[in-house]
Amino acid sequence: MSIREKEELTKLGSRNTEYKTDYDPSVLETFSNKHPDNDYFVKFNCPEFTSLCPITGQPDFATITIAYVPDKNMVESKSLKLYLFSFRNHGDFHEDCVNIIMKDLIKLMDPKYIEVTGKFLPRGGISIDPYCNYGRPGTKWENVAWDRMTHHDMYIEKIDNR
Repeated sequence: MSIREKEELTKLGSRNTEYKTDYDPSVLETFSNKHPDNDYFVKFNCPEFTSLCPITGQPDFATITIAYVPDKNMVESKSLKLYLFSFRNHGDFHEDCVNIIMKDLIKLMDPKYIEVTGKFLPRGGISIDPYCNYGRPGTKWENVAWDRMTHHDMYIEKIDNR
């Protein structure tokens, strides 16, 4: 990471972190990928994601997993943490949350490939696990996205009441 990049990252290392509790994609920051010619996955797991049901206002808890293949830019992890935290008082359905996260990260980074999975805890006796992905159109990653989507959840997972 260059000195210029360190100066542009305002969240990393800050002792005056503001934790926004209303959806705010403006907290997201990027840094340059030092290996843009290599295809590799970066994976984040957020086991403490919280949002609100848009109908009842009750909290929904989930593990959000984000995996992506970067191109020129990568998301800075502390800014991602603050972004995910900003969903705390955001009212949206589970499916909307994962799609919003994916679209915000596409807009931010323009990755070669990205997928977002939500493993929401059960409420009312049922859990919801939305999955979405994107591969850059016109590249091999477009085909990877389609293949992963059509083969997603082909194997039953062990639940154990989460």
